[in-house]
Amino acid sequence: MRAIFAGGGTAGHINPALAIAGHIMEKEPDAEILYIGAKGGMEERLVPQSGFEFKGITISGFKRSFSPSAIKANIITAKRAITSSHEAKKIIKEFKPDICVGTGGYVSGPVLRTAAKMGIPTVIHEQNAFPGVTNKMLGPMVSRVMLAIPAAKKHFKENCRFATTGNPVRKAIITANKEQSRQALDLDDRPVILSFGGSLGARKINEGVADLIARSGKDRKYQIIHAYGQYGKWFPDLLREKGIEPNDCKNLDIREFINNMPTCLAAADLVICRAGAITISELQAQGKPSVLIPSPNVAENHQYHNAMALVNADAAGIIEEKDLTPQLLIETVDQMVSNPAKLREYAENARQTAIIDANDRIYSVIKKVLSGK
Repeated sequence: MRAIFAGGGTAGHINPALAIAGHIMEKEPDAEILYIGAKGGMEERLVPQSGFEFKGITISGFKRSFSPSAIKANIITAKRAITSSHEAKKIIKEFKPDICVGTGGYVSGPVLRTAAKMGIPTVIHEQNAFPGVTNKMLGPMVSRVMLAIPAAKKHFKENCRFATTGNPVRKAIITANKEQSRQALDLDDRPVILSFGGSLGARKINEGVADLIARSGKDRKYQIIHAYGQYGKWFPDLLREKGIEPNDCKNLDIREFINNMPTCLAAADLVICRAGAITISELQAQGKPSVLIPSPNVAENHQYHNAMALVNADAAGIIEEKDLTPQLLIETVDQMVSNPAKLREYAENARQTAIIDANDRIYSVIKKVLSGK
């Protein structure tokens, strides 16, 4: 199989593409993969690190503003939309793919649109409950639209051909064991709360959990693992202002990044986090109750829709960022942790909504499209 992947802008588009590409290589070691992304984009660094060939095209996304600088940038973007299609066509002609796979982000637009016009089989994967603009545009053009969340279907045109596949989830997430993970982290039987806001950090989440962590540092009621992110280096000082030294509290694990997420997630009784598509899928795969705080700073407010897919399944609680206060978060966490039966219900409902064979489903769709079905 010769396959072109296109997707980028955020890790939420790049990582699913890499997971699918990796699974294809497991199934077909002689497959050839080429990843097309934006020059200067995050994918330009991440894709070669994963061992795949990368070629960049010059493209940018439209800015949702009418400021003079945004208007100027959008004029440049409009020109690039034309030139990037020519770049994509040249690369496609040279590589001669059997199939093109798009995982979202503006860079996938010209690649998948050009491939479809050239008569090459094409599929797209939508990670979110509310699809992005590019995938909605591509839906009627491609051979198949693969959905992580069935509810996303209503946002596409009716003439699209759909397949529900789920999101690719790392095997380490699926197989991590709670008791073994607690032992590895030197945790006891007290409730374990995991909180994070992404690799860069989320100021609102950091500010929201600070009182809960400070209280736990004093009363030792909860064991808490919290990642404050690259832009949250001020967080340990905030805890000190609240009267605790995090390094002296054995029940607190306060760090910049979580590099062992499968272990930390498996160990947790409750998770406080954003509602990115892959995060949601990992919560489902592990069957973890959660308090979701969707980021309002994303396209189409898609994290809110992701969160509501779990909330409506009675598998999670939600606090919108505009409503988030330290006191509300403490009350929500205390209420959930003090009701073990409800936590177990949340956990089971989360697990019931999980699709843990997404890689196999996606591979199956790709093979069907290749066979003309």
